[in-house]
Amino acid sequence: MNKKVFTAIITTCFFASAHADSVGLYIGGQLWQSNSSGKFGEQNSQTDNKLKNEQQFHYFVAVEHPFPVLPNIRIAKTALDSQGNSQLTQEYSADTDTAHVDVHVDSAIKASFKVNYIDYTLYYQLLDNGLMSLDLGLTARDFGGYVANSATSTTVTTTRDFTWDGPEHDDHDYHNIVETVDSSSSKKFKTKDIEPMIYLASEVQFPMPGLSLFIQGDLSFTGDHSIYDYQAGFNYDLVISKAVDVSLSIGYRNVNLELEDLNNLYSDLEFKGAFVGVVTHF
Repeated sequence: MNKKVFTAIITTCFFASAHADSVGLYIGGQLWQSNSSGKFGEQNSQTDNKLKNEQQFHYFVAVEHPFPVLPNIRIAKTALDSQGNSQLTQEYSADTDTAHVDVHVDSAIKASFKVNYIDYTLYYQLLDNGLMSLDLGLTARDFGGYVANSATSTTVTTTRDFTWDGPEHDDHDYHNIVETVDSSSSKKFKTKDIEPMIYLASEVQFPMPGLSLFIQGDLSFTGDHSIYDYQAGFNYDLVISKAVDVSLSIGYRNVNLELEDLNNLYSDLEFKGAFVGVVTHF
C-alpha cells in the first residue's frame, strides 16, 4: 500500500474516533520470529532452498463502529523475507556403439523470497458480551513482491571412447575425454495477485483483570491456492485510560502458502514461530 494512502487512512480514522465515542480505532504491530520450510519454483522443478529463519514484521489498523449494517474495517500488512542456499547433484549416463558417456552436474542454488501481502478485511462482530467476542468476515489478500532463484552449475562430461586404435591395442583400450563447463542462470517470479479469504477472530477474557486469550485466522476458499494464516496467544492490558488503551500480545503464528500457478510460481511453504506485539486502542 502507498505510504501516503496508509497515513491518510490512519489520520481519518483518528479524527473519526475523536468525534464519536462509540467508534474505536485500533493500531498494532508484531515482531515475528519465523521458522521457514518447504519448496518453491516452477511446476515441475520445485526446490527446497533451505530458507533461513528470519524476523518478520506485521502491522494493522482497524476501525469498529456501532452501525449494525455496515461492516468493520481492518487493514493489515505482513512481510515474508528470507534467503536460502541449496546444492543439487545430478548424474546420468548413456551408451552408444562407440562410447560410454557419464555426465555429472553440481548446481549451487541461491534463493530470495521477498513476498508481502496486504489484507483488506470487512467483518462483523457477531458476539461481544464482555467475556467473549467473535468476529466473522471476508479478506482480500493482495500479494506483492517477488521470488527469485539463481543457479551456478558445473557440468563434467566423461566420454569413454571404445573405438579400436589398431592391432597394437586390444579392443578394450579406450580413451577418457573429460570436459568441464560452468554455467549460470536465474529466474524471477512476480507474486502479484489477489486472493479471497475467510476471516475469523475471537477473544476470551480471563478472571484475572486485563488478561485474555485470542485466536485469529484467514483461510482461502478458492480452488487455485491453499492458504491459511492463523495466530493464537495472550493479550495483557498495560494501560487503560479514557484517551487510549495499550496492550501487550505474545503468541504463535503459522502461515502456509500452497500456491498453484501464481504468475508461474508454485510453492509448498510454511512460516511459523513466536511473536510479540503491541496494540493501541483509541
